[in-house]
Amino acid sequence: MNRPTIGMIGSHSAEEIGIAAKAHGFETVVVCQRGRERLYEVYDRHLYDHIIVLDRFSDMINDDVQDQLEQLNTIWIPNRSFSVYVGYDNIEKKFRIPIYGNRWILRVEERGTPRDQYWLLRESGIRTPKPVDPDNIDRLVIVKVQQKGRPLERAFFYARNTDEFRERADALIREGVISREDLQNATVEEFILAPRFNANFQAYAMSEKLGNLDLVGFDDRIQTNLSGLLNLPARDQLALTVPIVNEEVGHKGITMRESKKPLVYEAAEKLLEGVRKHFPPKMIGLFSLQGALTEESEFVVFDLSPRVPGAPCVGPTSPEMRRLSLKFNRTIESPLDLCMIDIATAVVEGRIDDAIT
Repeated sequence: MNRPTIGMIGSHSAEEIGIAAKAHGFETVVVCQRGRERLYEVYDRHLYDHIIVLDRFSDMINDDVQDQLEQLNTIWIPNRSFSVYVGYDNIEKKFRIPIYGNRWILRVEERGTPRDQYWLLRESGIRTPKPVDPDNIDRLVIVKVQQKGRPLERAFFYARNTDEFRERADALIREGVISREDLQNATVEEFILAPRFNANFQAYAMSEKLGNLDLVGFDDRIQTNLSGLLNLPARDQLALTVPIVNEEVGHKGITMRESKKPLVYEAAEKLLEGVRKHFPPKMIGLFSLQGALTEESEFVVFDLSPRVPGAPCVGPTSPEMRRLSLKFNRTIESPLDLCMIDIATAVVEGRIDDAIT
């Protein structure tokens, strides 16, 4: 295979992908939606050799767009925006462009399907929060509901009993934050009262040469309006009645005590085995396990991102980058560097089919 062009959708993590691809000598192509292209066309123009602007992201499934990507010898890097805007059926059945990673695993991120991420985590033997019947709530729970009209975002609220659950759900419905239909599909689970860690990993296609997986670092999410509310003194928080909306607007880098890291490695290895069993061929590329570390030294996982996590803080803030620089005898500045090393290795060894689906 000739040296590929690295492709991405102009949203979520396109800057981080573009930086890593260019740093490793790849040409790049970004697909943008009209009205949202200025960041990529103007401020980040140096990151992209080719820019395709469409009326809607979903138009990239059209034959003429895919023909352009094929002519560029594109290998596509999937992220969350790609999954949401293009759709799983289109990705699995109509998107002809080779994907770096496992296109069949992307669907698990859609909650409420028969084989969703909760199913996969449990099948893999990973500790997850216990589900709670909303009609019989006997502990503090977190309720995760799709935001009304916003496919990328969820609304969260908390309840200590069934009456509180119904009261807070009805208030969010009246305010138009959620719909009653989406409430029926909500996840209601025990709230893990412990610090959160997003554990980010890279799983290698070229595992015989590069290794099975690497921990690349930890982050936590900055969310609105939750982060803003938590900045207020407690008395002012209690005086407010605004609904809490956990809309992700940023990330911050964090670290984990060294003696606890084996817990996240163990969870990641279990996930890799579960993916090999249920979603062959295997996990390829970056993924993230979002969880909480309890006083009992349990890493409880409540969210799986089976693709580029989109947390650009991890590279600059993670001590793991120095460890990985020593492993590869070159400067590793971003987790996406590892994806590019994996792709480049596959190209050199004539094994690109092992890195794509």
